[in-house]
Amino acid sequence: MAWPDDSLTEGESIITSFRPHWKLLFVPILWGLLILVVFGVLEWALDWLFWIRVLVTVGVLVWFVVRPLVDWWFTRYVLTTERLVTRRGLIAQSGVEIPLENITNVNFSQSIFERLLGAGDLLVESAGERGQSSFSNIPHPDKFQALLYKTRESRSMDLTAGRGMPRPKDDGAEAIRKLAALRDDGLITAEEYERKRKDILEGM
Repeated sequence: MAWPDDSLTEGESIITSFRPHWKLLFVPILWGLLILVVFGVLEWALDWLFWIRVLVTVGVLVWFVVRPLVDWWFTRYVLTTERLVTRRGLIAQSGVEIPLENITNVNFSQSIFERLLGAGDLLVESAGERGQSSFSNIPHPDKFQALLYKTRESRSMDLTAGRGMPRPKDDGAEAIRKLAALRDDGLITAEEYERKRKDILEGM
């Protein structure tokens, strides 16, 4: 599920986007294997009601395997230069958008098992009606917390200096310098830096 460019405001760019941690796929895959094993045993033990067994197996696979996989695939967390966004759903969609300047505090938590896997939860506190927003099962929540703080700080500096969005298109050099700082701090990869640098240059 690519993030639609037409949802960005003028001058806004994506810092990073990702799906929930792949550990959420463990249970559906195990269910799938178990269901196939049970179906195989029944096929070997019984030679009647074949189509009923097929229909029941397909229904169970859809509910316990396909549905969670679709939910995982169509859940996306996006951090832009202006906001933190969550989108969920294939047909019926829901989402949360938090302006960076409204974020007051960010906490992350990891169990021992989640730390080994590089997963965890993020709790974002913000001014406004929502108050707190929970982002569950995200990859490397500690690194994302640092990236979020740094992006929020950059956004606050821009607003304080009177450079609120939309930014003029000739401000690309400053945006590239900020991206380079994020890369040098290890908060974005070299590939992400290069892709976003090209996007900025094309928009100048």
